[in-house]
Amino acid sequence: MKKFLNTVLGLSVVLSLAACGSEEDSTDEASAASEDSDDPINLVWYPNESGNELADARDEIGAIIEEATGREVEHELTTDYAIAIESIVNDNADLAFTGAEGYIQAKERNDNIVPVVVPSGPSGTEEDALYYSWFATKVENMEQYETGDGEYSIDEFPGKNFSFVSTSSTSGFRVPTSTIVNHFSEQEEYADLTAEDLAESGKFFEQVSFGNTHQGSAVNLLNDTADIAAFCDTCVENYVELAEGEENTPGAIYEVSEGAADPFANLAGEQFGIISATPVLNAPFIANESTLGEDTVKELQDLFSSDGVANNEKIFVPEDAEEGGLFEKTADERFVVVEDEWFNPIRELSQGN
Repeated sequence: MKKFLNTVLGLSVVLSLAACGSEEDSTDEASAASEDSDDPINLVWYPNESGNELADARDEIGAIIEEATGREVEHELTTDYAIAIESIVNDNADLAFTGAEGYIQAKERNDNIVPVVVPSGPSGTEEDALYYSWFATKVENMEQYETGDGEYSIDEFPGKNFSFVSTSSTSGFRVPTSTIVNHFSEQEEYADLTAEDLAESGKFFEQVSFGNTHQGSAVNLLNDTADIAAFCDTCVENYVELAEGEENTPGAIYEVSEGAADPFANLAGEQFGIISATPVLNAPFIANESTLGEDTVKELQDLFSSDGVANNEKIFVPEDAEEGGLFEKTADERFVVVEDEWFNPIRELSQGN
């Protein structure tokens, strides 16, 4: 786990100057896409961002794309990560907002999938473009994982009921499984532990469930389907508020807000605590170059990374705004262009497990 943290937080990418024939072939194929197409641009969203409460944010993203390209944007809302990934891999979608793991899975199956931008951190750069993967439990169970002096451990995880998000989720599966495998594989009993073992009931965990969204995984925890759940901070921030402690810190307590939208509508006041919080690379917008063409992808990169979009309060919602959105503006947040190599720390997690 320490190795992963150091890799993410101290990320320094060395770009190769070599070009291979296969890359040239895929570039030629992408260039064949019509740059003058009037066809609608299909933008597919993960389940986490498909809720009604984010409709205005999605519409604003669509509106700026329409204005820049002159093409209508059609939003494809999904109920499963796999549906979103299949859409862009199979040329049925032009753009998608995914996690790093989803991008990597799509890229492995279709080399024409490329990153467009990621939301930056408060610095306005990719250096702190991070969010957090949580292990959470209900407040009354926090003491089971406390080791003293405000410290928490995952030592008591074996035999518990656990909720993941989806096997295509970065912070809801790839990072938590890597954390667990790295921690327990040092013990002889779990020397051969794999991520696949963690996804099956009766192996490491007593029962394993999948929420299909980060919100769904959190609800699995709050309704006692799971003793522990993995989900991320940004996907539930529109539904919960900090009740005690410091954000994204073990021991912090969060509470479901009054008036929270579904699936938290009947859970106001319910609390959960953070056992661990691991930084994760921010989620990218990704594009299918074979359907959009290189020039359109570059046009979208210029659009998203512009000052105009950075200052658009419907996209980067002010920190003190009453209404939530997809992205929060606390300092100099904006979209930044990144290359494929930026996602290598997440690739290394899957290779290690």
